[in-house]
Amino acid sequence: MSGGGVPSAGSVYGRRRVLAWIAAAPIATLLTSSLAGCAEAKPVPVPSDTGAEPAVTVRVVDNHYVPAEVEIAHGQAVRWVFEGPSKHDVVAADGSFVSELLPEGEYVHVFDEAGEFPYDCSIHPEMTGVVRVG
Repeated sequence: MSGGGVPSAGSVYGRRRVLAWIAAAPIATLLTSSLAGCAEAKPVPVPSDTGAEPAVTVRVVDNHYVPAEVEIAHGQAVRWVFEGPSKHDVVAADGSFVSELLPEGEYVHVFDEAGEFPYDCSIHPEMTGVVRVG
C-alpha cells in the first residue's frame, strides 16, 4: 500500500489487505457521517425588531462584541452593528434572538423578560457576550 491509498492486489497478502480495506471503508464513512451529525445546527433566525429605539449598541468587529456585556431595563432593546469584512451573527443560548450571518448592517432585539441572556457567534465560538436585563 502506498501513501494510505488502495492497497495493491498483486499477492495473496495484497489481496487480503485489499479486502480488509474494502470492508473498512463503509464503516469509516458511517462513523464520519454519524459524528458530523453531532454538531448543533444554528437555530432559525429571529426577525430583527427594526424600528425599536436601542438603549445600547454593541459593535461586532474583529471577532469581538464591544462591549461584550451590557445591562438594560426590561422592555428595552439592544442593537448590534456589524462592521467588517467577516460575517458574524448573534445567537442567544436560549434561541430567543438569532440574527443572520452578516458582514455589515445591524440587528435589534427587544428584551421583554428579565434575566441573563448569553450569546455567541455561530461560526466563531470564541466570540461571546451577555445581555443582563433588570
